[in-house]
Amino acid sequence: MSLASWFRWNEAPNRISQRNPTEMVVETLMMELSWQIKQAEKQQRERENEYRKIKTGVDYGWLVSYPKQSYDISPGERLQLEDMCTKIHPSYCGPVILRFRQVIAEYEPEAQEVSRLFRSVLQEAAEKIKEEEEAKKLARQWNTKNRTSLSLATFKSRSRISPFISDIKTISEDVERGTQPNRRIWSMPEFRNTK
Repeated sequence: MSLASWFRWNEAPNRISQRNPTEMVVETLMMELSWQIKQAEKQQRERENEYRKIKTGVDYGWLVSYPKQSYDISPGERLQLEDMCTKIHPSYCGPVILRFRQVIAEYEPEAQEVSRLFRSVLQEAAEKIKEEEEAKKLARQWNTKNRTSLSLATFKSRSRISPFISDIKTISEDVERGTQPNRRIWSMPEFRNTK
C-alpha cells in the first residue's frame, strides 16, 4: 500500500462536477443570506457604538468583544427559504443577488429583518420567472397558430371571392323580374376556384 493512496481519503472530493445547478443556486443564495445577516449585525453594532459615543461622550468600543454571529434564522425558516431557492433558475441567481443587495442597501435592516427581505426578493423573482414562462408558453401557442393560419392562407389564395361579378344573382333582380328567388343564401358571396 503506497503512501499516496493512504492520504487519498483525506482529499476533498471533486464536488463541483457532482452537484446539479439547483443545489449550487441554493447554496449560493443561502451563503448570500448569511453574509448579509452578518453585515447587518456589524452595522447594527456600529450604530449602537455611535449612539453610545454620542450619549456618553466616551468610546468604549475597543473594550467590547462581540460574538461572531449572534443571530441565526430558525431551521424551519431556513428550510422554507431553501425550498424557495430551488424554484430560482440558475440564470436568475445573479440578478436575485443583485436585487437582494439593492433592497438591503435601501432599507438598511436589522439582522432579524434580513431573512424577511430575502423571502420577498425570492417571491418577486419566482413571480417574474412564472410570468416569463407563461409568456413563452403563449408565444409557442401563437407560433403554432400561425403555422395553421399559413395553411389557411394557401387555401384562401386558391379560392377567390368575387362579390361584384356580373353573373351573381341578387334578390333585387328577382324582385324586379317578379320571379321566385333560388334557395341560395343571398348574403354570402360566391366562391370560385381558380386554377
